[in-house]
Amino acid sequence: MLFLSLMAVAQNRTITGKVTDAQGNTPLPGVTVQVKGTSKGTQTGPDGTYKLEAPDSATTLIFTFVGYKRTEQQISTAGATNVSLPPDVTALKDVVVVGYGTQKKSEVTSAVTSINAEEFRQSGARNAMDLVQGKVAGLQITRQGGTNPNSGVTLQLRGVTSLTGSSSPLVVIDGIPGGNLDLLQQDDIASISVLKDGSAAAIYGTQANGGVILITTKRGKSGPTRVDYNSYVRKEFVQRRPKFLTPDQYAAKLASGEIIATDKGHRTDFVDLLVDHGNLTQNHNLSFSGGNESTTYRASVYYQDLQGIMKANTRQQYGGRLSLNTRGLNDKLSAQFNLASNFNKADLLGGGGALQGYYTFNPTYSPWNDDGTWYFERTSTNELARLHQETNRRQQQTTSGDAKVSLDMVKGLRASLFGSVQRDSYIDGAYRQLASESSVEDYQSSGFASQNSELKIKYAVEPTLEYNIRVHDDHNITAIAGYSYRYEVNQGFNASNYGFVNDLLEENNLEDGIQLGLGKAKMESYKNDNTLIAFFGRVNYSYKDKYLASLILRREGSSRFGVNNKWGNFPAASIGWNLSKEDFMSEVTFIDDLKLRAGYGVTGNSGIDNYSSLVTMGKGGTYINPDGIWRQTYGPNKNPNPNLKWEKKAEYNIGVDYSMFKGRLSGSIDVYRRVTTDVLETFDSQLPPFVTDKIYANVGTISGRGLEITVSGAPVKNKHFSWNADLAFSTARTTLDKFSNDIYKIARKEYGEIGGYGALGYAIRTYEHDRLGNFYGKRFAGFTEDGKWLFYKKDGTTARPEDINREEDYAVIGNAIPKYYLSLTNTFRYKGFDLRVFMRGKFGYDVLNTMEMFYGTKQSLPNNVLETAFTKHAQLKDSYQYSDYYLEKGGYMKLDEVTIGYTVPLHGNKWVKNVRFYLTGSNLATITKYTGNDPDFIKDTGLNPGIDAINTSDERTPYLSTRGFLAGLSVSF
Repeated sequence: MLFLSLMAVAQNRTITGKVTDAQGNTPLPGVTVQVKGTSKGTQTGPDGTYKLEAPDSATTLIFTFVGYKRTEQQISTAGATNVSLPPDVTALKDVVVVGYGTQKKSEVTSAVTSINAEEFRQSGARNAMDLVQGKVAGLQITRQGGTNPNSGVTLQLRGVTSLTGSSSPLVVIDGIPGGNLDLLQQDDIASISVLKDGSAAAIYGTQANGGVILITTKRGKSGPTRVDYNSYVRKEFVQRRPKFLTPDQYAAKLASGEIIATDKGHRTDFVDLLVDHGNLTQNHNLSFSGGNESTTYRASVYYQDLQGIMKANTRQQYGGRLSLNTRGLNDKLSAQFNLASNFNKADLLGGGGALQGYYTFNPTYSPWNDDGTWYFERTSTNELARLHQETNRRQQQTTSGDAKVSLDMVKGLRASLFGSVQRDSYIDGAYRQLASESSVEDYQSSGFASQNSELKIKYAVEPTLEYNIRVHDDHNITAIAGYSYRYEVNQGFNASNYGFVNDLLEENNLEDGIQLGLGKAKMESYKNDNTLIAFFGRVNYSYKDKYLASLILRREGSSRFGVNNKWGNFPAASIGWNLSKEDFMSEVTFIDDLKLRAGYGVTGNSGIDNYSSLVTMGKGGTYINPDGIWRQTYGPNKNPNPNLKWEKKAEYNIGVDYSMFKGRLSGSIDVYRRVTTDVLETFDSQLPPFVTDKIYANVGTISGRGLEITVSGAPVKNKHFSWNADLAFSTARTTLDKFSNDIYKIARKEYGEIGGYGALGYAIRTYEHDRLGNFYGKRFAGFTEDGKWLFYKKDGTTARPEDINREEDYAVIGNAIPKYYLSLTNTFRYKGFDLRVFMRGKFGYDVLNTMEMFYGTKQSLPNNVLETAFTKHAQLKDSYQYSDYYLEKGGYMKLDEVTIGYTVPLHGNKWVKNVRFYLTGSNLATITKYTGNDPDFIKDTGLNPGIDAINTSDERTPYLSTRGFLAGLSVSF
């Protein structure tokens, strides 16, 4: 036996070679190389070379790689077995994920943009949507919290679609509708597709009014086990902060008498005390993947320690993801399973809001008294003391699981059953120590504690039938029909109490607070649910791959709407024409592909509160009973509306896709027009017959139009050097056409309450037929000799503020929504080196600088103020006023990300497949006329855009703008 074993070993041989692109002769890393008829295989290294052991009897190798034709090559007996893989045009176009399936890009007749993992941003994503910020024309992604690790993103596709409901796109993760983005890590995502127009999104019905974002995670591939490790560390530095008087400047003005206050002798940069200069974020992701011809798997685990630029502003999270795909019954039966979980702990205490008090603090003071205790005063908050005497923490756990089983019943007919469960829960705990500065309701320095908890569970079941038939090689028909059942339940509880004996247990002993015994502790609980049921279908038709058509119909019912309008129909139709396949285009050799598209689709919006159509009950005031006991009243708190129905958006889209010069130049152009009708709003209602004075009803109309252009080019591509450029451009305009009718009337809509000192009102006012985002206010005319405001009246004369009529003299003074969005990515590769430069910008809009309004004036003295109070605004000696005086151009162009990487040449290393090092700098430079913080932090979505405050009622100092530097490593075995 030993002799036979030695003979078997002796019959093995080592095979080496190199795989290149047949067109550019460039090395292809990651190509799967397998010995035909065996399970032995490997992958090519970064230089395209490979090395494997094969039986002496082996004669053929099989080479497979995404985007290239599967190639079989005879093993050379004289030397290396080299092969050039020809691009597979069909395979390259089989990468577009659409609703409930995939399509060849050449057959897509709707507006769909797909971004794969290689195109993602590389500055360390806090949220999956950070990966494609600026990459998709028409998709606005705003992070008002900047690099705050606990802040979220605001998503808006092609403008506002609702006044009170959701305008955000539906996120679908591996088929799970409403997927939680916390479950996604950058290294686990394969692609992100965006369904932009109604003809693509209609198959998702009432959840797709804002578009659809489809996220596909990575799967295992057949072959030997592959291990991938990805890691990075990132450090943030303060890039930009508002220019308040420095301690020395403030002291000098105290000495000169320009500021009347006490010089305490200290020179304190209070904001700097809140900055965590030692911040260091780290990320680790480890995955295992592989399988055989029938079963593949991928499992990953990760850990992240995200640290913000502010103290007490962190997020630690860990989790994992498992995917399994298997086939049986001669490949007629297939099943896939996915399981993902995320655990995170967040410190929510530190953030942008804390800066407001410290910016304006007298910088000659110290946060400490002479005896080392904290310094407190009644008119401001010692934010540094808060960080030591208070806590605000969140613990969150999110898990999702899904499974899909498919059976090929007969040729061309497949039946599938998909099911998913998603569970999201969190507990918030906050505590203020007995000695803290915070004053409480009845007991000074008695401690405060609260706990909040929430649990959300989502269920989905979707059986489908798919049919595919090709007739006489010319007619291709694919169809899908399905049923969708979704159920969601939410419940929560919160409680708070005051008056504790000690700080030992913090928020974990709520019952020990004194106010519980006095009946003054607060508690609240709730539970609500909703059900959505739908029947849907889609038919795609192709004739000779030249003439394309798609039809969609979804009929959907929701528990959220009135008994008279539970169900709605959402149809869509689109057509396409592949001109490049016509005979008359055969002479136009520089055009590879040219396709015209046109589509129409209807979607709805069910993104409103549960029970919105029903009368609900709640507590009212109290009254004294004849027995002398006070009783709590309970009764209706909302009017029913049995006619409440969906908001409906009808959208037209015309587009063209093109590829020229053998793929060197490609892109798309889309023009769209959309109208949302039956827009929901709250109106006054008459008492009686209604039980309350407000009712929720369908009245309004919103319209929008826009243009989107994407261009990709490869100006240089040769054996050692390549240069690729990608551009995305969009422009859009949204109008509020109607918000009243004969029954329900509103004179105007107002948004963006300024708050603060004085009754400054709302920044944005919209009348019927107005463009959304109009700043409406007083027009600055100058100052009087003694520094008082002057504004223009309607007739052109000037007047003091008290003589300006809000109805007659106010006018449109600007607009807060950018007219143009632009991004440009340049990628250069030379041998093992790569360089990516990413720039993006917004143009043609205004920003209300409320920080200048409140802190750029001497009226705020003796608090610290902006330097401009003594320079640009030195003449001003009057009360706070909202006008175009404080509007600034918000447009900017940002050098957002620069990445330089190096892939180590391994020359067929048996154990290590890939090693790459990279460095990334983010938010490196911004060109703008805006004088405030980072203009990128200012919301450009929703109904109150263009205001520099996170919450215009009480926070005027957003998170500090930072510049980040990241060092990363990717290793594959």
